[in-house]
Amino acid sequence: MSLKDLDLRNQYRSDRHNLLEDFYVPCLEQSLTYDRAVGFFSSTSLAAAAKGVSALIRVGGRMRLIASPNLSSEDADAIAQGLKQREEVIEAALVRELEQLEQLAKDRLGYLAWLLSRELLEIKLAVHQNPCQQGIYHEKLGIFRDSDDQVVVFTGSANESASGLIANFECIDVFRSWRSGDDERIAEKIEDFQRLWENQTPTLEILDFPEAARRSLLRLCPVQFPMMEGAGFRSRESQGDYSVAAADVPSLYPVTPPWMNLRPYQQQAIANWFANQGRGTLKMATGSGKTITALAIAAELYQKIQLQALLVVCPYRHLVKQWARECQKFGLVPVLAFENVRAWQGLLSTQLYNVRSGHQPFLTVITTNATLMGQGLQSQLPFFPQKTLIVGDEAHNLGAQRLEACLPRNIGLRLALSATPERYFDDRGTQALFNYFGRVLEPEFTLKDAIQQGALVHYLYYPILVELTEPEVEVYADLTSRIGRAIAIGGDEDNDNLTALLMQRARLVGAAANKLDALREIMRSRLDTSHTLFYCGDGSVEDDLSDESQRQLEAVARILGAEMGYGVATYTAETPLEEREDLRRQFELGELPGLVAIRCLDEGVDIPAIQTAVILASSGNPRQFVQRRGRILRPHPNKQRATLFDMIVLPPDLGRETLEIERNLLRKELQRFVEFADLADNAGEARVKLLALQDRYGLLDL
Repeated sequence: MSLKDLDLRNQYRSDRHNLLEDFYVPCLEQSLTYDRAVGFFSSTSLAAAAKGVSALIRVGGRMRLIASPNLSSEDADAIAQGLKQREEVIEAALVRELEQLEQLAKDRLGYLAWLLSRELLEIKLAVHQNPCQQGIYHEKLGIFRDSDDQVVVFTGSANESASGLIANFECIDVFRSWRSGDDERIAEKIEDFQRLWENQTPTLEILDFPEAARRSLLRLCPVQFPMMEGAGFRSRESQGDYSVAAADVPSLYPVTPPWMNLRPYQQQAIANWFANQGRGTLKMATGSGKTITALAIAAELYQKIQLQALLVVCPYRHLVKQWARECQKFGLVPVLAFENVRAWQGLLSTQLYNVRSGHQPFLTVITTNATLMGQGLQSQLPFFPQKTLIVGDEAHNLGAQRLEACLPRNIGLRLALSATPERYFDDRGTQALFNYFGRVLEPEFTLKDAIQQGALVHYLYYPILVELTEPEVEVYADLTSRIGRAIAIGGDEDNDNLTALLMQRARLVGAAANKLDALREIMRSRLDTSHTLFYCGDGSVEDDLSDESQRQLEAVARILGAEMGYGVATYTAETPLEEREDLRRQFELGELPGLVAIRCLDEGVDIPAIQTAVILASSGNPRQFVQRRGRILRPHPNKQRATLFDMIVLPPDLGRETLEIERNLLRKELQRFVEFADLADNAGEARVKLLALQDRYGLLDL
């Protein structure tokens, strides 16, 4: 179901409807995000609507709340007279109020504390910019958004409190994104909330929730999601449909959801891993559901041996968030152990103690490669329980010497996930990876398998052959000669000099200046399209307007945007996480036609709405090749088939002494292009384009 499937009214009024039962909880149950701006908030509202809140959590949902702080007349006087700083007064008032409430309703505050501790709820405070101005922020606005990006907006008299939702006589107006005539009002309200959240509303100042108040709340955080009983409300028998039962809240141990049907190849992968005694590497095509497969293994382990902990290691921060969303489909609310160690180490230490002492059934931790190497997590790893499963996501990264040395040896159950586990020019790292996690389990699930079984979509493939400029040919020839000498001296094992030379030449090829002209030619007839991804290299090109060296990313964005009028935004590792989520949403809706990206989209990021990709950075690294081409083949309701434009730089005609070296290096790379062309719906057309390159280097046998 989605929000669109709910039978919602234009208005809910207390004389005719139960706001909580008829509107609030059903919308929460179908939502992925909930934004709320109110004059008054109470944690009792979360207790009253625990059934809906738990459904929101289960799908990885988040809530953002803006409310007015509850200040006494003495507080207001102190601010007006300049006796104290406003932030100081607000912080003291919140702490004081929480301490008073703790005496009366400790378990009600548990809802708030539990959500805050797991970063499922963000709170900000709205106050007048002028500290001396009387009155409070008193707006009432709510926005539900589901996974299909359907939106429900409501406004009216109800505050976010139990009395506002249950006891008071209230009225709210409702607007739906799928209803004709509601679009303008919805857009206005979404903009109003976002401007509030970003502190861009005239006359108001939006403050972060004070740290002292946050710490005061977290002291009350229960280990498990708080139940309705004892929260100050009626018993289950008299609560009606908005009550909460044990089945409605996150179980905190892994359970495969009943609505989830694993594909046959996923079931086979699970069986193979168990048959290999709890070790192994799953080599599965990009987009084929490796995350779900791993979590299903954890759920089965819990059923079979009462698994106690799951530790997931990801290469990037955005993958931590992505894993967290998937975990919550399995009833798990993980500890996100990355970035500031003070934000998670205490919580992790507490939960480790609770699991080992039997007071908590299960622990889920998701971390990054960088955090894994830090002392904060290393000091905790010896205390993970015996029945722990470690999952290495995009596990080829973990074969690097420093990372591999940090993997915990006390954890026996091990699972590696990667479409490309073999490390490029690093046989030692590849073997170290397999020694730790276990061998690649047969059968591998290839790109061809994924397309045939419907896990990925069909595609059209258009190779675009690009020549190097004369200055680029000179640099290319010099690098190729040096590569040949490095191979002759040291082979390809543990040869740092060779690796560096190959990377230099790959950057040169990736940033070839003529790719920009090819881009103009491709897009000249496609300016009315949307959902297009542009993959760039991380080298630089000469800007023909300013003669300055610019990163290819910037040059592509300038050509598409300023020159051709095609709406794009850049999406890189430096883009803040919150901004990335906003860009992904705009791209998904078609509001933003294109994304210009570099390597941060190579691994794990799920943007299934991509319909077309223009790949300017054709990497010799097979991992990047597989990741980039597989990324756009993920299924989406509005995508029947994908289209790829793949820029391939033609190696220049070099001397006889380097021809054989170049031929051998090119064979592996061209093999991948040919295989990808053969799987395309227009295979014949694609192979003809590659024929000239094969013929030039005597590789017609591919």
